[in-house]
Amino acid sequence: MRKKIFIDEKPSHCPSQLRAIHDTMDLLDGKWKITIIGCLSFGNKRFMDLQREVEGIGSKMLSKELQELEINGLVSRTVMNTRPVTVEYALTSYGQTLRPILWEMAKWGQTHRKKIFSDNEDSEN
Repeated sequence: MRKKIFIDEKPSHCPSQLRAIHDTMDLLDGKWKITIIGCLSFGNKRFMDLQREVEGIGSKMLSKELQELEINGLVSRTVMNTRPVTVEYALTSYGQTLRPILWEMAKWGQTHRKKIFSDNEDSEN
């Protein structure tokens, strides 16, 4: 007769790691925040430039997302002394700490895309 083995001990760091991942996902939640941060990781952008680069986002949504990113210390907003007034957005030094994560996500996404297309081609043959 087989005995069931119960493992009561979980690594003590697991709950804190999962909590940290959950916190990160809450901060970057939604369709647009990661894309906005990705655009700003290539340099400072004006509002209209961001709206053009983040395909499909409306001005109200972009404004809301930028405001949330600013509140969380990831993005800075600078009103330029120009006529008409322009506003420039940039990643803060804290926001720049997300760059390696975004690059890894991009690499993983490219690999995943290749795998999916490869799997689809294999299943069609």
